[in-house]
Amino acid sequence: MHDIRWIRDHPDAFDAALKRRGLAPESATILAVDEKHRAAIGEMQELQALRNERSKAIGEAKKKGEDAGALISEVAGLKDRLQVLEEEERGLGEGLDALLADYPNAPADDVPEGADESANLELRMHGNKPAFDFEPKQHFDIGEAMGLMDFETAAKLSGARFVLLRGALARLERALAAFMLDIHTGEFGYTEVAPPILVRDASLFGTGQLPKFAEDLFRTTDDYWLIPTAEVPLTNLAREDVLDESDLPIRVTALTPCFRAEAGAAGKDTRGMLRQHQFSKVELVSITTPEQSEDEHERMTSCAEEIMKRLGLHYRLVVLSTGDMGFAARKTYDIEVWLPGQDTYREISSCSNCWDFQARRMKARFRRPGQKGTEFVHSLNGSGLAIGRTLIALLENYQQADGSVVIPEALRPYMGGLDRLSGPDV
Repeated sequence: MHDIRWIRDHPDAFDAALKRRGLAPESATILAVDEKHRAAIGEMQELQALRNERSKAIGEAKKKGEDAGALISEVAGLKDRLQVLEEEERGLGEGLDALLADYPNAPADDVPEGADESANLELRMHGNKPAFDFEPKQHFDIGEAMGLMDFETAAKLSGARFVLLRGALARLERALAAFMLDIHTGEFGYTEVAPPILVRDASLFGTGQLPKFAEDLFRTTDDYWLIPTAEVPLTNLAREDVLDESDLPIRVTALTPCFRAEAGAAGKDTRGMLRQHQFSKVELVSITTPEQSEDEHERMTSCAEEIMKRLGLHYRLVVLSTGDMGFAARKTYDIEVWLPGQDTYREISSCSNCWDFQARRMKARFRRPGQKGTEFVHSLNGSGLAIGRTLIALLENYQQADGSVVIPEALRPYMGGLDRLSGPDV
């Protein structure tokens, strides 16, 4: 959520930020509502002062034995007017908050401007593309041939955009999650959390999924929401809290299932595991001071990159353009893994710095030593990594001519020493 005081002082800068996001200028609309809201507050304060003054005069008149009828009638009228004003002020305040919550975060100055992913900027690459002396297959062909990846049974159980994994492939998915969590907690200082995966409206509002993106979510019949990412419960750990500066940064990680309706992805990646209604992900979240957040963004991204390096996967790092990054993000790095079966790069991790945008929605603050006032924290989130997409990358990058798949050495301890996936048709 945006700071109305900043918009008052910098309306042109706010409109310029919206323009970079491909949106029309809106500062005049926002400030018109703000002016009415402030006018209502001002009138309320004046009438409250007048009511107090008249109430005091009533008491003095009664002490003197004077007629206070006119004053009593005036105070009653003031009370009625104040009730009307209170309702008006409340409505204007809620309307202003809803308006401010409707606009995306302002992009950082160094974010490339563009309408979509074509404007993303490549920052660096790691490793080399694998070489094959055969035509590499896509992950679903590999998994189905081994009898370990089953879309038909999943569709019978749940419909489209689900998958059922069996045997060693199911174990490999579990191994990936354990491997990632062990590194993030054991080496990078993240605290593992096992959060609820059902949340209320306030949690999704806090991280920016509600109200604009409700159609992308799954809702239960009793008003819970299935989380689209562990970013939601992990970031909301700080909601409505006042933290001590000495407690920051807070770094937490979680493995959870994630649920997405993919309402805006009709016709995209309909085959295979790339875009599923349900998938697992290891999420990283940091809560920091404003001074720490940019360095924390680089650190978080490097943690996700390290997983890629240890798995021996070729990838590139890009910074997303203004038209491609998420609603709550001020700046986002994507790690894109090379998929030889598709002959293209695909996102496997997204690491975003949201500055104080989510914190304002969550009312998440911190206090510096010796200061009475509080400040909003900065929040960051990133995939460390998406399990399903990592599984896809392993199948396609480590596939062999005979249809088997070599398991990277880093994962073999989690696989009971198994060094290769194969199946009845391989």
